[in-house]
Amino acid sequence: MNCRYDDIAKMIDHSLLNPALTADMLDEGIQVALDYNVASVCILPYAMRHCADRLAGSTVKASTTIGFPHGGHTTAVKLAEARQAMADGCEELDMVVNVSQVLSSAWHYVGTEIRTIVDAAHAQGRKVKVIFENCYLNDEQKIRLCRICGEVGADWVKTSTGYGSGGATTEDLKLMRRHAPIHVQVKAAGGVRDLDRLLEVRALGVSRVGASRTKDILDECRRRLAL
Repeated sequence: MNCRYDDIAKMIDHSLLNPALTADMLDEGIQVALDYNVASVCILPYAMRHCADRLAGSTVKASTTIGFPHGGHTTAVKLAEARQAMADGCEELDMVVNVSQVLSSAWHYVGTEIRTIVDAAHAQGRKVKVIFENCYLNDEQKIRLCRICGEVGADWVKTSTGYGSGGATTEDLKLMRRHAPIHVQVKAAGGVRDLDRLLEVRALGVSRVGASRTKDILDECRRRLAL
């Protein structure tokens, strides 16, 4: 493996978004993220303040979701969610686009909403990942979203929530990296379940992945690097 452990660990947003996770399970997940020194914990919104407190002083960032998982919230609700998350210590926000409006070609609505959340986050020094939910979109729609995200200054474009009918495909990741401006990073979510797949998407230009099998992935990384 031609990389360091930190190169891999700092690609992972440890996902704690299953609605059936108890408070104790969330705490255990936060500890996994700290033990393995990942990029961030992406946690259920109600647990954000507790998560941020637990991560304080570490290099693991606190993140949560906005408009999750369907994206159909009003812009005002998404903005309120974003402001609450940031007040609770959120450093990175994963926002779902309004899929219905994308499919309806309501591009002004879509762009205005993304810009609203990005501007609010950037005003407080926070970052935004824009979730497309690619399983419902055609390539033209994905390309248009990449361009909009570049225009409004989003920090990442992201394939999926992990709760739709499909996750991150190689074809979609190639398309998103090709059509998103170079200053916009790409995040893969849904289907990155082992180290080999993580290395595959990394080679495509992906800088972050959403993963719930973080421990398995990074234990294998340590084994291959003989750490």
